[in-house]
Parts: sequence; structure tokens; C-alpha cells
Amino acid sequence: MSTASAPETVSTTSVGDTGAPVVFLHGLFGQGRNFTQVAKALQPQFRALLVDLPNHGRSAWTDRFDYVQTADLVAAHLRTGFAADGPVHVVGHSMGGKVAMVLALRHPDLVDRLVVADIAPASGGSLGEFAHLLDSLAAIDLTTVTRRGEADERLAERVADARVRGFLLQNLRADGDGFRWQANLDLLRRDLPTIGGFPDPGDATFDHPVLWVAGDRSDYVRPEHGPVMRGLFPRTTLVTLKGAGHWVHSEQPEAFVSALRTFLGAPDR
Repeated sequence: MSTASAPETVSTTSVGDTGAPVVFLHGLFGQGRNFTQVAKALQPQFRALLVDLPNHGRSAWTDRFDYVQTADLVAAHLRTGFAADGPVHVVGHSMGGKVAMVLALRHPDLVDRLVVADIAPASGGSLGEFAHLLDSLAAIDLTTVTRRGEADERLAERVADARVRGFLLQNLRADGDGFRWQANLDLLRRDLPTIGGFPDPGDATFDHPVLWVAGDRSDYVRPEHGPVMRGLFPRTTLVTLKGAGHWVHSEQPEAFVSALRTFLGAPDR
């Protein structure tokens, strides 16, 4: 009789072994591997650590969602490994962008340069869309699913976009004779208002260079967010990628990689 090992608190994957260190933090429903192609495109100038955030991928589940707790778990993991020799660059998208901001504000000694992709340090955003996607996944009775294609067929009844379905179904894992969700869907649905919020940073600021990337077809970064963002991150530069919605790194990968390479490789200023 075999027993499955407990998942790591924070599970990570390394890409490359030379260059400056860059940590990637994914968004809701995502996994570290979502940034694999971006990380490969940055080689050999940069080596990457792709993080599965708690309640996602191969990382452990928690009993609640909390940005401070999540950032502290990531910080503890970095201190014992990837950032043991000094600060690293951190790139975060959406929910992962909020984790990255909290990480920089609470643990500035760990972060050299920060990239925040299509999210702001504010509450709100299109939570209704994410609630619908979570409800759509929860509506699939996995006890009656016998093949992955069947799950896609059922999801298609509620989610028309095949690309979105493919992204969501990366969370479906074979488990014995059946399937299970790898992400903690119940917790994510229950705590969605917290995920859509942003914790009170107090008087903390982060005075290193920050690249703020927005998609011109997304409403997650709006003009009224600018003063708040620059109050917390006074050295912020905003770049808007044309033709990109919320998933800027997958919708405009070449432009996203180019922006990262230019920003992360620039001389200290």
C-alpha cells in the first residue's frame, strides 16, 4: 500500500541555471508553469523560479486566503533557497501581482526589482467573471467524468472560449480511476472578496524600481489607481501593452518578454 506524500507548502520549478534570478507568481486558477515560455525566452540572461502559490498547483492548501500570509510563505521559501544569496527580481500577475506587491512591502530586502502585471493595489475588478468561472468548475460532477475531454465538453456549456477552458482545466488531475481539482476551489470561491481586495499596507513603501504592466483591453489598471500605486511604489513606470487583455503575458508574450528584458536588465538607477 502506497501513501501519497503531502504537498510542499510552496512548490517551485526552476528554469535555467545562469543569469540574474527572477521569481514568477501566477494569478487565480494558475500555476507556476504558466510562465514557462516567458522564463525560457529570458534565458540566458535570467534564471527563473516558477512558484505554485498556496491553494494552487502542487503547493499545500490553507484554511483561508490571506495576502499577508501568502506573501510571508513565499518569503520564507525564498530565504531558504532562491534568494539565500541576495535579493531577486519578482514578477507577479493579477492575484500573484498583489502577492508580489505585499512581498515587496513586507520583505523589501528580498526584492531587487518588481514587475506587477495588470493589477493594482486596490479592491475591485471583474470579480463576477471569476465567480462565474469558479462556479462553472464546481458544477462539474467529477465522480461521473471518465476522461478529460468529457470535462471540457461539460465546461463548454458554461464557458464558450476554448482557450479559457484549457487554462482552467490545467487544474484537473487524474486521481486513481477518476479526477480531482488540484486547486482549492471551495476556498477560492468562498474567499473571492478577499482575493479581490488588498490589505492595508500601513506606512510601508518600496523604493526600488517597479514596472507596472497593463493591457489596453483590460480594466484592472485604471487612472485612479495611479496615485495609490505611486504612493506605495514611488519609482513606478507604467507600460501599456496594445492588444492585450488581462492575461498580458499570454496574449502578447513577445511584447511582455521585451518589456521584462529591458526593465530587469537596465542599469541601476
